[in-house]
Amino acid sequence: MNRIDRYTSWLFWGYFIGGLLVFLTLFTAVDAMSTMVTYKGVAPSALLNYYLYSFPEIIQKLLPVACLMGTILTLSSLNKANELVALFASGMSLIRVTFPILIWVVLISLIGYWSADKVLPKAMKEKNYILYYDLKKEPHRFSTIKTDKIWYRSKNSIFNIKTLNAKGDGAQGLTMYFFSEEWDLVQMITAREVKIQGSQWVLEGGTVTIFSKDSSFPLTSQFKTKNIVMAEDSKDLQSAGQTADMMSQKELDYFIKRNKDAGLDTVAYEVDYHSKISFAFAGLVMCLLGIPFSVGRARSGGTMLNVGICLALVFGYYVFYSSGITLGQHGTLPPVMAAWTPNIVMAGLALVLLKRLKR
Repeated sequence: MNRIDRYTSWLFWGYFIGGLLVFLTLFTAVDAMSTMVTYKGVAPSALLNYYLYSFPEIIQKLLPVACLMGTILTLSSLNKANELVALFASGMSLIRVTFPILIWVVLISLIGYWSADKVLPKAMKEKNYILYYDLKKEPHRFSTIKTDKIWYRSKNSIFNIKTLNAKGDGAQGLTMYFFSEEWDLVQMITAREVKIQGSQWVLEGGTVTIFSKDSSFPLTSQFKTKNIVMAEDSKDLQSAGQTADMMSQKELDYFIKRNKDAGLDTVAYEVDYHSKISFAFAGLVMCLLGIPFSVGRARSGGTMLNVGICLALVFGYYVFYSSGITLGQHGTLPPVMAAWTPNIVMAGLALVLLKRLKR
């Protein structure tokens, strides 16, 4: 890295960090005021902890905006001081001038993806815990965040759970169906509450129904407590009680494969899986898109014009990205296409604009 690259890098990092802090402060301040109005009487410590655990999610969403802001303001500064013209005159192309910026943006994207995969899921769990226990004052809802019915299938059995807590160690509304080798229904077990302790399940308040070929009517008996041994370990169920943003890529991939094997619809989760990867590189796409605008416009307008261009590009990208995700979750587009089409189209537009600059 030569002196020019170091100079460009220092400019970029200064604007990047400054932009990130400004947007983070504005977003947090506005959201905090809304939260305090909505949930009155919340202890300051609870509110502080809530936003401390919210920061990973907020920063992850603001990284592309900060990358774009850093790129536009860096090139605008070079352009206004005629330093960019001098670099072009010395034989450096626009791509060569912006090369260190692109390298830093790629690095930021990779770090953002790693943190979203390793840090964000844990932070989201803690954030939701505080939300239901301290802000909403509804701790019972935290234990039943998953309200969609969960189906699992093993070799000769199928079971359905209505709600599963976030830790995956407790469930409500269990119905189990056991089949013979010919897939004839032989037994059904229902339970109001279930405590999951590894492969040991403790069922409370339920019934056992036996279906026999020798009897015209099923035989049903009730129980208060019943212990059963399951082939599925509780770890297989922990991800089922969580939304996609509370799971790592590995956990989400396992969850999708298991539910696919059971014949369940996993389109929405597949879209979330691919969108986690595509969004990590949104900063690079925005950076490429911001280069031609900052070079072509910087000298004809002030800083506010550049900030306006930045916000317009961000708004356009997020509208396109959100539309693609929505279409994917409704099955209109394949999951991969829904997640990656906005990046591909916007990157293609950026390359066309860069080519027209001829620099």
